[in-house]
Amino acid sequence: SNFCHNLKQASFSSYWKAGGISAFRFNSLFNYKTGYKKDRNSWDNDIDLAYGFVNNSGLGYRKTIDRIYLDTKYGYELGDIWSLYTSLNFLSQFAKGYNYDDDDQAQLISGAFAPAFITAAVGFEYHPVDYFKVRLSPFSPRITIVNDPERFIESVGPEPYGVVPPDNVRFEWLGFQAIAEFDKKIYENVNLKWRYLMFANYETLEARRLDHRLDLDLIAKVGKYINVGLGGILLYDYDQDD
Repeated sequence: SNFCHNLKQASFSSYWKAGGISAFRFNSLFNYKTGYKKDRNSWDNDIDLAYGFVNNSGLGYRKTIDRIYLDTKYGYELGDIWSLYTSLNFLSQFAKGYNYDDDDQAQLISGAFAPAFITAAVGFEYHPVDYFKVRLSPFSPRITIVNDPERFIESVGPEPYGVVPPDNVRFEWLGFQAIAEFDKKIYENVNLKWRYLMFANYETLEARRLDHRLDLDLIAKVGKYINVGLGGILLYDYDQDD
């Protein structure tokens, strides 16, 4: 398991002529994995949480990273590097998210359970080494949840995240999911972790409608109580592209 907090504060007096903006920054990462294996059977669980914000003088509170990822998977070994698996995962965020226009006016574009994705999957897993694995699931039904979707019509579009108001749930029964994961200590006291997730709906199958998400975290431990981290989320979802 990994748990990391980062706090940073900068304060500038009007007497400091070099200039600057007072700011407070907070980032927190939590990752916990547990597994059970007996003979050819395995059961793995993953909790991956991240939240961060910055509060700048004059700009106010701005969220910088927000992630809830929960995954449970049962696997049955077919050989040394291949397994048959079935899984269930949940993806969402903790807090409200905003987009800011040129006049710095905030538009609400997301929130807790808005959107949230629940995906079931059956397929094959390729795991040539302990720190890298790829899941390929030709059958992956997905549920998209948008709590109170009407509030996002102006900022996201008439069908926020693919959900048609007044409904707050969308079902995609015919889907393909691929997940690639890498988690390794690449240097002494430096760990690199990334996860790539792709989802395709067979009913609307074309390149521009494939959903892609990459989560990346690089953590360097520089002391007993000090970590330096670099992280980010890259996302493309046709239903979020207005």
